[in-house]
Amino acid sequence: MPSIAKPIAKHPSLQRNHLGLTIRDYEGAMSTLCAGCGHDSITAAIVRTLWELATPPHMIAKLSGIGCSSKTPTYFVSGAHGFNSAHGRMPPIATGANAANRELVYIGISGDGDSLSIGLGHMCHAIRRNVKMVYIIENNGVYGLTKGQFSASADIGSKSKRGEPNRMEPIDPVMLGLSIGATFVARSFSGDKEQLIPILKAAVAHRGFALVDVISPCVTFNDHTGSTKSYLHTRKHQLKATEADFVPPASEILANIAQSGTTNVTMHDGSVVRFRAVPAGYDPANRRAVLDYLHEHQGKGEVVTGLLFLDESVGDLHEMNQTSETPLSRLAYEKLCPGASELNRLQEEFR
Repeated sequence: MPSIAKPIAKHPSLQRNHLGLTIRDYEGAMSTLCAGCGHDSITAAIVRTLWELATPPHMIAKLSGIGCSSKTPTYFVSGAHGFNSAHGRMPPIATGANAANRELVYIGISGDGDSLSIGLGHMCHAIRRNVKMVYIIENNGVYGLTKGQFSASADIGSKSKRGEPNRMEPIDPVMLGLSIGATFVARSFSGDKEQLIPILKAAVAHRGFALVDVISPCVTFNDHTGSTKSYLHTRKHQLKATEADFVPPASEILANIAQSGTTNVTMHDGSVVRFRAVPAGYDPANRRAVLDYLHEHQGKGEVVTGLLFLDESVGDLHEMNQTSETPLSRLAYEKLCPGASELNRLQEEFR
């Protein structure tokens, strides 16, 4: 179903940033995701972040792959540049765009299926190259667009919509990023904008690849055998008056992650996710200590949130390759193509 355009009317009392833009100027089309989807909460956080940073919409490039998550760019900053790529191929598209124009703010939106399965290799190399971009993974553990199969981030023991438990170890994007040299790693919860917005602001300011893993509950496929509120249970016990394919609306899950201790958040299916914010004195610059801390609390079934690791000492893609300060997209043709004589001179060096 196509997205629905929002009315252009703005309330005159809306606050403006120093560009003179209201938050409405950073919105996109109406969402067609399921009511209560955590992805829409992430969209709201992105809108607020870019408005508060007063980022010019024409200086934003938003990219995605395929999946429920990849619809998100449609829902923010309608005046930005955008590219919806093939499944898992957003990272190389973003790398190429960044190579051509280093001045834009790149926001890549992906999902756990898009990034951790078919796109895993591409994401890893974007991390290695330290492409300057914000890379958001809307992580719900399922392939929501294709009816709820397990994704590569599904935990052992989690159940599919048919009640089948997942038996494979999950790929944790945070651990993966830390292990291959990511320079910015964060994790948050879609229902906690108070935490997520500052993380996104820091990600935009980072000089390289900023990986932000956001736990984003799927309201449609959080059902499993044993839950009396599951779709399977309902279909077995309902009396159908009409034949319809309808996803009933659900309440958005909101929670503020406490500064100390754990915060238990109940999902739509009755399961509980335990979030823990990093404590005071936590050192996000020590990669080994961060890994040890995450392993310790992962063993307790806790999801650690916050800015987990930061390294500003590593140059980005352009710094490592000593590219032109002027974006390639603005260089004159004569600079980009110096002619046959220069090519011949270069070839002589290899003879």
